Amino acid sequence: MLSIPQLIISIVLFLVLFFGIGFILNMLLRSTWVMAVIYPIVVIFIIDNVGFFTYFTAPGVAFPELGQQLANLKAADIIVLSSGMIGAILSGITNRMLRNRGYQMF
Repeated sequence: MLSIPQLIISIVLFLVLFFGIGFILNMLLRSTWVMAVIYPIVVIFIIDNVGFFTYFTAPGVAFPELGQQLANLKAADIIVLSSGMIGAILSGITNRMLRNRGYQMF
């Protein structure tokens, strides 16, 4: 169970962390929404206990397990993971705005 200060710090941490990672990836790869596309995969790795190759070797076991893990998420977990997605989206918006205003990054 997360306390309120832990929840607030986690929200800010995920938002800033994925904003920063997304901004750097967008700048280097010149693809504005790359982190917003990759982030759901990152969330699956955070949530799920099944190995990556299990999705290919035993999908009948892996996907129901993923669905069960997603259904068992608490509200605090959903809020924290959503803040990471917001950070990834904000990095794309920021990069797009900077490019529209004439800034050339790499």
